[in-house]
Amino acid sequence: MPELAHTFRHRLRERADDQYGFITTRDAAELGVPPVEVRKIAARGGLTRVGHGVYHFDDVRRTGREPYMEAVLLAGNGAFLTGEAVLALHELAQVNPRRLTVGTPRHVRTRLPKHIEVHERKIDEGDLTSYEGIPTTTVARAIIDARPTVMRERLIDAIDKATTNGLLLRADRERVLKAMRGRS
Repeated sequence: MPELAHTFRHRLRERADDQYGFITTRDAAELGVPPVEVRKIAARGGLTRVGHGVYHFDDVRRTGREPYMEAVLLAGNGAFLTGEAVLALHELAQVNPRRLTVGTPRHVRTRLPKHIEVHERKIDEGDLTSYEGIPTTTVARAIIDARPTVMRERLIDAIDKATTNGLLLRADRERVLKAMRGRS
């Protein structure tokens, strides 16, 4: 039996290495690891429960992106970063949000930490992407969504920096600038 438990831990760890050390019970099921085994591994140490169905391997090297992945995983299947959270992830517009905004196409019933703000919303597939494994809206969508809360000058700077860094295509740049001009 210890060999089987090691195999479960190994399978989970491989997936977690691609998710900044995080693993979900949904991931475990996909890997053929029963949820009860995830709880057993956590009880033995080295794996910490951070929320409903979400765990983190304690010994994973920190990158600074963990809060973003954690927010999306805690919000559940189909969740994605949006608005200022995307800008912060890409270090655009000089934002440092107190709360990470996460969008999700369905209602979230789980109680989430205060630093995560969930908005139930449907987004066109073309406005969704993934950055280093973290589901997000595109930078173009994030800038448009951040208009009510971020100063216009900072958003214009974000547009320029995102274009220079290859995060915003020229066609998207024009669309975003047009949306900025339409701002009241």
